[in-house]
Amino acid sequence: MSKDLTEIVRLINLYIDGAGKGDAKKLDEAFHSSAHWFGTVHGVDYALDKESFIGLMVETPGDTGVMQCKITDIQIDGSAATATLREVGFWGTLAFTDYFSLALLDGRWQITCKTFANTGETA
Repeated sequence: MSKDLTEIVRLINLYIDGAGKGDAKKLDEAFHSSAHWFGTVHGVDYALDKESFIGLMVETPGDTGVMQCKITDIQIDGSAATATLREVGFWGTLAFTDYFSLALLDGRWQITCKTFANTGETA
């Protein structure tokens, strides 16, 4: 596995652990300071900055004991990359496909954006 791929997998796992357990430190490490999150859940649109997203995850962690995640794709092109993650059991019953944009900035990979699709209920 290349150094870049290893680092991107590490960052996505920081997201999984951070969002799942409400760990602000892990989320802060994974995401660029100007990162944003976009998506819709049950007709509610979300457009969150980093501080708002981390606050939401700390207040309501995603893993209630049933969350399962799988990285399904990573594409790297020089200093830009994308990663796709499937989440099942987020907040107990939701399923998502997450699309992450990453950039090599200041000498390190950082997640710059997460766009998600609520793909259904799991229970």
